[in-house]
Amino acid sequence: MKPDTTDLLVENLPAAQTHLRIAVVTETYPPEINGVALTLQRVVLGLRERGHDVQLVRPRQGGDVRPDSKDGDVLLRGMAIPRYPHLQLGLPSRRQLQPLWTLQRPDLVHIATEGPLGWSALRVARKLRIPVTSDFRTNFHAYSSHYGMGWLSKPIMAYLRRFHNQTLTTMVPTRGLADRLAAAGFERLQVVARGVDTTLFDPALRSEELRARWGVQPDTPVLLCVGRLAKEKNLPLLIRAYAQARLLRPDLKLVLVGDGPQRAELQALAPDALYTGALDRVALAQHYASADIFGFPSQTETFGNVVLEAMASGLAVLAYDYAAASENITHGVNGLLVAMDDEESFVRQLAELVQSDGLRARLRAEARASARLNDWGGIVAQIESVMKLAISGHHSGDGQRRSIAAQQMA
Repeated sequence: MKPDTTDLLVENLPAAQTHLRIAVVTETYPPEINGVALTLQRVVLGLRERGHDVQLVRPRQGGDVRPDSKDGDVLLRGMAIPRYPHLQLGLPSRRQLQPLWTLQRPDLVHIATEGPLGWSALRVARKLRIPVTSDFRTNFHAYSSHYGMGWLSKPIMAYLRRFHNQTLTTMVPTRGLADRLAAAGFERLQVVARGVDTTLFDPALRSEELRARWGVQPDTPVLLCVGRLAKEKNLPLLIRAYAQARLLRPDLKLVLVGDGPQRAELQALAPDALYTGALDRVALAQHYASADIFGFPSQTETFGNVVLEAMASGLAVLAYDYAAASENITHGVNGLLVAMDDEESFVRQLAELVQSDGLRARLRAEARASARLNDWGGIVAQIESVMKLAISGHHSGDGQRRSIAAQQMA
């Protein structure tokens, strides 16, 4: 089955479905800092702004005081994820969810992550005949090869396929990913892109004071990368490309924002680079805007929110022709793309960016203009449409089943 890439318009849906009770189930959410948590927060806030009653179901986190929290949020047990102790994994919670959703039945359950908590939510919702939609947000099957467990790729994919095919719709962020999942047997896929906050991520936040703390001059090119410092991000390639580019431009500076299990290894490879650790959103936006080039060597992204954030911040982006970069960059116009697995081209094109002030300036201006088209308001409206269509289809299916049962009894 081919994934549905039709543009959905809320205005075309029945007026009677304007207000929904939506239970959003996720194993990660701010204050955790990662792409899934932060983009999902934008979706939750956007749905609430559109008048929907959103019940957030997630693992309990330390502190747990957030300005967007609601009294109806459901905080359940969790455990730290191995290698990422600052992240929580939800535990099975059928005993908590079934009585909760029996007494206060949602119109829809939306599951953002496929862990034990997500699986519990799926089983409870199906038992109670509540419509369920889901997101495909993380390439867990692709990550396994980076940790010496490539043999797990097929079992993980089989689990994910079984999970998502029990939902009415699975939302995926790119057409390329939808095609790959459809070829692997995933059903009822709907492409819904990700948005970016172009007010937060803005070239106007460029700070010469911050650059001075980095030890660079106003005309010194700064190469930035944002994300987990982990094997699946392919960061040794970025460091190799950086070392080659410095032969042409010795003052080039590399700034790595984020933390993770590969930090010590990367520091040994590039001791002259700057490692900031994780940053809050405001500091992150200032770091983006104060750099010049965004190098992104990852080939395991489901989307890659950082690509859009870098474009919105006015950076010249170099990335593989994959995921968000493939969807949003036209090579040579608003960024540079590299064919998958072509490491030498990645190295060469970074050198070209570093050498050419004119190319960087042109790509940076076009990147900002392109990013402004990815407004979160429109993305949330599409998500709302997918949810309403799923509810409508679920109730139509229930009606057909009741009709058939009545005929059989007659």
